[in-house]
Amino acid sequence: MTTRLSASNKALGWALLPIILTGAALMYVLFVLKGGPHIPLLLGCAITALIGVFRGIRWQEIQSAMITNIAESLPVLGIFMLVGMTISSWIAAGTVPFLTVQGITMISPDWFLPATCLLCAVVSVFTGTSWGTVGTIGLALMGMAEVLGVSVALCAGAIVSGAWFGDKMSPLSDTTNFTAAIARVDLYTHIRNMIPSTLPAMCVSLVAYYWLGPVTSTSTFTDSSLNLLSASIDQQFDLSWWVILPPCVIGITIYFRLPAIPGIFFGVVAACLVAVWGQGVTPESLVQLLMNGFQSHTGQPGLDALLSKGGLMSMMWVISLIILAMALGGALQATGSLETLLLALLKVASTRFRLVLVTLLAALGFNFASNAFIAYTLPGRMLLPAYQQRGLSGANLSRLLEDGATMSAPLIPWNSGGVFVAGTLGVPTLLYAPFAFANWLAPLFDLLWAALNWFMPTSAVKQVR
Repeated sequence: MTTRLSASNKALGWALLPIILTGAALMYVLFVLKGGPHIPLLLGCAITALIGVFRGIRWQEIQSAMITNIAESLPVLGIFMLVGMTISSWIAAGTVPFLTVQGITMISPDWFLPATCLLCAVVSVFTGTSWGTVGTIGLALMGMAEVLGVSVALCAGAIVSGAWFGDKMSPLSDTTNFTAAIARVDLYTHIRNMIPSTLPAMCVSLVAYYWLGPVTSTSTFTDSSLNLLSASIDQQFDLSWWVILPPCVIGITIYFRLPAIPGIFFGVVAACLVAVWGQGVTPESLVQLLMNGFQSHTGQPGLDALLSKGGLMSMMWVISLIILAMALGGALQATGSLETLLLALLKVASTRFRLVLVTLLAALGFNFASNAFIAYTLPGRMLLPAYQQRGLSGANLSRLLEDGATMSAPLIPWNSGGVFVAGTLGVPTLLYAPFAFANWLAPLFDLLWAALNWFMPTSAVKQVR
């Protein structure tokens, strides 16, 4: 018995060693050197491979596992490229500027905070990007908040709640597609299964924003900067009815349940046609903006910052990160680390509730230590067999990965999501995070449903193999 326990502890030690060393490298580079996670992940691949070879595993086996893991992510990487082109083409078509102007002119001051949250949710659902929403309509909403005397921390929290709600529920979102792929579940099954945690969290958030809201200021939307913003957008873009064609096309593809890649592609094509025939964009300019992003040259720094976004190349940072994360996952799998850690986690996750809790804490923990895509990949790969063994659909795992990793990303000051929001909106992460209600309420609803054994679909739900 003692010998068996000692061997088990030794195996767990070997399994933890590459993860601990990689985690230490990530922490040092991210927090001390203020760098990105790519080089530590590459180093982690090397560390894992060296430990594997030292333990008698052939390099060819490790390399094959890494390549296989990367190959599984190729469809998702293609989606990321299309999402980058979607952002730039939708700006060039006038779709994003149109949504910005409508937000400025239609929001009632008395409902400012809940309307802010809802507007960001709608924009994020149709664009599939929380960052794009924050960087476009989010900036305009922050300007409105200052005019109305609304707390900028409250406004930023409402923007984050709406933007990340929409990002999570959008079939265009990179995180939504990636988590569905990790859990091997159909994309639209994944989206439907997120409703039990996401919708209640959003409803509670809207009530909270209304209760915290009411705007007592008598100011109206007559601030010169906002008027100038609207006028400049009107001058640069023809905001006729055809600018809504790209989101309409996306809506049609969602209705007919087209696969994500052709659905997003048709949305890009529609936006390109509108940009050329509706906005006068030349084919040469169109090719450049699809590649490198739309560049606004109005002479107004604020508006130019709002509209200079997107492009295929804007996704290369994330794509390279995913390739490295998937390679690391393959190396850990080939060396037996994931299997050993899974067995250790399963001892803790002896009940359905504990399995849900372990999943949320694992996703949150990896998000704290590194980046959201790592928080999807490693816990997803480790815990999927546990759900399968209990007869649970992978849709449970994909929902928990989103709630634990996607929704926590903008709440962590050193995570790329938190850094982006704070830098874009000018509000420190720790100030707006308590007011991003939807982000931290969703995991709490997951725990509630797990305790009640509600909304936990079985493996009969359609899986992707």
